[in-house]
Amino acid sequence: MSFGTIFFIVLAAIVLFQLRNVLGRRTGNERPPFDPYSRTERTQEEAASNGNVVTLPQRREEGEGLPARVVYEKVDKIAVPGSPLNSELRKLRDNDSEFDPTSFIEGARIAYEMIVNGFADGDRRLLKNLLSPEVYADFEAAIADREAKGQKMNSSFVGIDEAKIVAAEVKDREAQITVRFVSQLISATLGPEGEVIDGDPEAVVEVRDVWVFARDLRSRDPNWKLVGTESDES
Repeated sequence: MSFGTIFFIVLAAIVLFQLRNVLGRRTGNERPPFDPYSRTERTQEEAASNGNVVTLPQRREEGEGLPARVVYEKVDKIAVPGSPLNSELRKLRDNDSEFDPTSFIEGARIAYEMIVNGFADGDRRLLKNLLSPEVYADFEAAIADREAKGQKMNSSFVGIDEAKIVAAEVKDREAQITVRFVSQLISATLGPEGEVIDGDPEAVVEVRDVWVFARDLRSRDPNWKLVGTESDES
């Protein structure tokens, strides 16, 4: 991611994860994809009733009195202790005792695929639930332009090779997490007569995206939203 995980679609078959910690920062380079996280599985009916919103687990007060190596064990597995990323993820863990970066990544992978497929399908309802208002406006404009031209987008995931947290920040109780995605995707835009306008309906291409997810930790709403996307040229 996201960016973006895009963003976020075959609703009846998706297992939604609960999100709970994401840091977001707008990059100023948002774009519609070709574009949050604990492991709580939901049934298709629950997913539908939840409006396709990826949520984080409810916060519990735990870990008080435990040594730091235990409290931050899951964070230290993801980011080297003493690194800026580790420091910010620890802040996030301090604000949310349920935060597990590994589970967050699993949820981010689900969100990424949902958003990418949702954009291709023009599923505004899904995207609106998963994106910030600013990012949604960009995606919606691209979808509307595509529809006005009588074009459609075919997109199929082959797989996600990498989903990695590369940055995080907690500032004024807002959490943001930046995730880099490397995926294999088949994507093509078709014209009114089925002619290929862009992409290749048969070729598998590698896609690299960086997505930023964010949440206001002061809010009772546990949902994370995609707040920024860009291509990863590295």
